[in-house]
Amino acid sequence: MSLETARRVLRIEAQAIQDVLARLDGSFGKAVDLLFACKGRVVVSGMGKSGLVGRKISATLSSTGTPSFFLHPAEALHGDLGMLARGDVLLAITYSGETQEILNLLEALKRLEIPIVTLTGSLKSTLAEASEVVLDVSVKEEACSLNLAPTASTTVAMAVGDALAISLLDRRGFQHDDFAALHPAGRLGKKLLRVEHLMHAGDALPHVSPDTPMPTAFHEMSAKKLGMTTVTTPDGKLAGILTDGDLRRLMEKHGGATLSMTAGDCMVRTPQTIGPKVLASEALNLMEKRKITSVVVVDESRRVLGVVHLHDLWTLELI
Repeated sequence: MSLETARRVLRIEAQAIQDVLARLDGSFGKAVDLLFACKGRVVVSGMGKSGLVGRKISATLSSTGTPSFFLHPAEALHGDLGMLARGDVLLAITYSGETQEILNLLEALKRLEIPIVTLTGSLKSTLAEASEVVLDVSVKEEACSLNLAPTASTTVAMAVGDALAISLLDRRGFQHDDFAALHPAGRLGKKLLRVEHLMHAGDALPHVSPDTPMPTAFHEMSAKKLGMTTVTTPDGKLAGILTDGDLRRLMEKHGGATLSMTAGDCMVRTPQTIGPKVLASEALNLMEKRKITSVVVVDESRRVLGVVHLHDLWTLELI
């Protein structure tokens, strides 16, 4: 019985989204144009379940490059109207289009010349008539077996809100770096970090020249604690690398004679490198695939910028 109910609910909600997709017209483009041109913030408002949907839409807008906040319409009438300013746009969510708390905001909205985009199931409602753009989010039926609880209607409103947010994201040319900048602490932000923000650079970068005696190269590797050192030319370009593993193999092969060699004699001349804009997650995949613990970050001319170590990426919990 429960399985049958679940399938019926999902079927109704899926069909409701298909229906709104078929109705999508020029009004959606006008809504995107109006929200994109907003000089202030997109203020999202709704009561009850519509308000909960509105909070999520507002959060999605903010996290994808469109400044937004949620305004509770009842609280607005008790002092929060001060949050509104000229240049804002109101995105109202009300299935009936007659939600009194939102209608009570109309006078203030018109005084501040704040345009309204409304998501509603009633195109002839009071709020629809007062709006610059109206998006039809009506449904044939709710998924509730009593046809009462907002279910299919809130699903459609959420989906249309997502469509608006992502259309604005595309219009703004919002990129990975922009997303990472707005999500610095979360797992998504970590996955979008570039290696240039994680690499060991400057004084923390191990480097020696090709003519550096091996004892000095040992000391540099030990001091920088990365288990390797870059070998660079006088102009800072990568000539090769030396790793702990390389040293063990050299000692097994040459014994104490290794100490009389130079870094140029012992280095690996074709090490794995990456650019500074590579995602941290890509760098992790590369190192695990190649079974290496560090990779050198270089620019287009092979000038060494830094080193990324496997342990630094593991601590980000990128997987």
